[in-house]
Amino acid sequence: MSLYDLSVQTRTGEEYPLSQFKGKVLLIVNTATGCGFTPQYEGLEKLYENYHDKGLEVLDFPCNQFLNQAPGTDDEIHEFCTLRYKTQFDQFRKIDVNGENESPVYTWLKEQIKEEEVKGAKNKAAMAMISKLSSTCKKDGDIKWNFTKFLVDRDGNAVKRYAPTTDPSDIEKDIIALL
Repeated sequence: MSLYDLSVQTRTGEEYPLSQFKGKVLLIVNTATGCGFTPQYEGLEKLYENYHDKGLEVLDFPCNQFLNQAPGTDDEIHEFCTLRYKTQFDQFRKIDVNGENESPVYTWLKEQIKEEEVKGAKNKAAMAMISKLSSTCKKDGDIKWNFTKFLVDRDGNAVKRYAPTTDPSDIEKDIIALL
């Protein structure tokens, strides 16, 4: 199975085949509006603005599995993001990224790349603390927290997984290499 065999739901509940992104570089992110990492929306939008015309798509999947930090409806989350961070990239229906109801997209992504690289003592300490708080992270490869990012190349191959502590600007060079 490939990423392009899967579909997701738009904010309004319509099926959206990921095959529509063939030939694009994808940055796939599970997000939350009430998280300490929420300001990363600004960096995600900057990447989108700078590289969308060259083939980058940012796919935003709100997730409420980590301390209920993505409350509200899909429309409320979208309104928050567009008003506060001026996001223009695709935001899909709220999903689970771990457990029995996890999105098939995240099942696939986690099978491709089981762990993210965490750089720096500060980030390692933050991830150690986050891992203790994450009640849905039960097995190897599970998403540990909001704002875990996956980079997918133009052929639909997952090429890198980034920790929640990774700032979007630190992903830019990897995006450029794939574009």
